[in-house]
Amino acid sequence: MSSRLSLRLSRLLNMVPYLLAHPGISAAEAADDLGVTTKQLMSDLNQLWMCGLPGYGPGDLIDLSFSEESIEVVFPAGMERPLRLTSTEATALLVALRSIVEMPGMVDPTAAHRAIAKIESAISGTDRPAPTQRVPVEAPAVATVRAALADEHALRLVYYSASRDEVSERIVDPIRVVLVDNNSYLQAWCRQAEGVRLFRFDRIEEATELDEPAQAPSDAAADDTAFDLFSDDTDLPLARLRLRSDYAWVLDQYPMERIESAADGSIEAGMRYASADWMARLLLGFGTGVSVVGPPELVDAVRDRADAALRAYAAAGLAGAESA
Repeated sequence: MSSRLSLRLSRLLNMVPYLLAHPGISAAEAADDLGVTTKQLMSDLNQLWMCGLPGYGPGDLIDLSFSEESIEVVFPAGMERPLRLTSTEATALLVALRSIVEMPGMVDPTAAHRAIAKIESAISGTDRPAPTQRVPVEAPAVATVRAALADEHALRLVYYSASRDEVSERIVDPIRVVLVDNNSYLQAWCRQAEGVRLFRFDRIEEATELDEPAQAPSDAAADDTAFDLFSDDTDLPLARLRLRSDYAWVLDQYPMERIESAADGSIEAGMRYASADWMARLLLGFGTGVSVVGPPELVDAVRDRADAALRAYAAAGLAGAESA
């Protein structure tokens, strides 16, 4: 069974209990809760309408009364309760919950730990509460972002941009929380940049929920260009770097683009940067593993910082300063 069909089957099997618990819910609200489009939900309801117990007579099929305004379950055909998790499914769910609970902004940590405790209790087959675990304290800025998303309100962020090495303040219209390369981000429409941007949670220094609705363009959520964290901004200067062969790993850790490889195994690469001062500090941290080819102003910035460091070492009387 394909993953898509498996996901749909799981959704269909749990949809009847969900709808019984939310009588009269609108299609839009149900679709939002179930993580599908309204069109997909209506298709699922039509599929359910043709399902039921063996015999498949009119009295055996699931009976629904539904429109986009209201959904009612008339006859559940024995599907009043969701399916029980198998031990494998429960274990997989626990692993997933424990993973995302450590990611800021992904879930409410208190609710996640309650869910973990209930699943562990169900797996053990006892009603005894699980041992009390320390629930991570959620940073105030993270809690504010999650609240603004739930309220569909705009946010004022104080944000540290690592690539520009600066802190800025901006107004954003939050769209959703996403996970990219093991880091959690707020995807939002940035009014200053007039585009969709990703804001890494651990770099949001302050967040203030504004008393105004979020006003992201209707097509902003479909804009996946923001997920390319290493997109090439041609407005920024390009550093030309030479990486020693044993420093090829740097290409995987930083937004660099390979330009050419030399016979000795070294690699020439390019990397955009906004601040020469920040870039110089980054490059000096690699020691002799990464050298600067250009542009000249960046070469000068790296040389000046290296000379200043050597003078500081010499002034401190540290051995090896002269030979360095």
